[in-house]
Amino acid sequence: MADSQAVLNYPFPNPTPLEPPVEWAELRRNCPVAKVRLPSGDEATLLTRYEDVRTVLSDPRFTRELDTASGAARVAANESGGVFNSSMASALPQTGKEHLRWRRRVGKWFTAKRVAALRPRIESMADQLIDTMVEQGQPADLKASLGFPLPVWVICDLLGVSDSDRDHFAYWSDTLLNLTRYGQAEIDAAQREFTEYMGEHVAAKRAAPGEDLLSALITEDSDTPLSDEELIATGKGLLVAGHETTANMIGKMVGMLLADRRRWERLLEDRSLIRTAVEESLRFDANPGFGMPRFVSEDIELSGTRIPSGTTVVCSMASANRDEDAFDDADEMDLARTPNAHLAFGSGAHSCLGQALARTELQTVLDVLLRRLPTLELAVSPAELERVEGLAVGGLRTVPVRW
Repeated sequence: MADSQAVLNYPFPNPTPLEPPVEWAELRRNCPVAKVRLPSGDEATLLTRYEDVRTVLSDPRFTRELDTASGAARVAANESGGVFNSSMASALPQTGKEHLRWRRRVGKWFTAKRVAALRPRIESMADQLIDTMVEQGQPADLKASLGFPLPVWVICDLLGVSDSDRDHFAYWSDTLLNLTRYGQAEIDAAQREFTEYMGEHVAAKRAAPGEDLLSALITEDSDTPLSDEELIATGKGLLVAGHETTANMIGKMVGMLLADRRRWERLLEDRSLIRTAVEESLRFDANPGFGMPRFVSEDIELSGTRIPSGTTVVCSMASANRDEDAFDDADEMDLARTPNAHLAFGSGAHSCLGQALARTELQTVLDVLLRRLPTLELAVSPAELERVEGLAVGGLRTVPVRW
């Protein structure tokens, strides 16, 4: 039984890559507001219940302005790799009217209607990558062959980046989300390269605008145009948010669906379940990474526990998505589950800006795989799949498959 006074080491280990840590259920029942110690030595407060996590992510009293806080606020920088302590984080407005201004401008490119128009292009990319995977023979690593390259191709397309620079973008994205994979000197060097590249890219778009997102932001009629620094940070932010998370989710989704062959067979029989299957994969993900840090700007009470101002909380959206009080049969993967108000993309003003794009990529990949490789199966047992270590967003190291 969880002890409300104990300080637990976090993150918790998973029994297997596709199973949730046993601590999640114990904490939801007995200690939903828990003290945790992170690998850096910092302490934070971990939230595991659905209502608490949704409240914090939606409430403006819980801020992302972690660099203004003291003490435990270092958690975000230390445990989330380069994301929260990079120039990207400081250049973009994190709260208030300026954040809303930036979000509205960029968000116009990620509406469901606009993203739907990208679907044929994404489908073509997926077909091309599967062609190459099949040519190279089986077994294959579906993550390396399809899951990893596809989202970076899509983001490069949106930003008007040359196809020849895709590999650079993949590496830069990796270093921004690093926890332990790279040394600090390598991270710093990669981020300098990334910033320099994006600066030159923004300058090129100013000189000769195209039909991409950055060109649209540069040429829009506005009394408050985005600065070069904001444009560079926007490009970097979209890459990080749109590449690594979706790349890993493609691998995890396929892993979950193939781990129990009945799931894959059901989708082959009824393709209309693709949309709800994607949503359920997002909810059911037991390997999502670190969680979302927030800084408490005033005293607040959650689940009967007082959280003092100045605390850094970590929201476990994945634990919240397994909350029995929020989802019937929460530990069962129901491909037809509806409604499905999971928190995989967050909630409130800071919910994932690119969630329509992520959903479209996941749905398209699943649709193309079912069409192209109906006999797809894991080439190892589910228990043999390996977690990625040292990555803020979580994932599987490889997804070995055959067909």
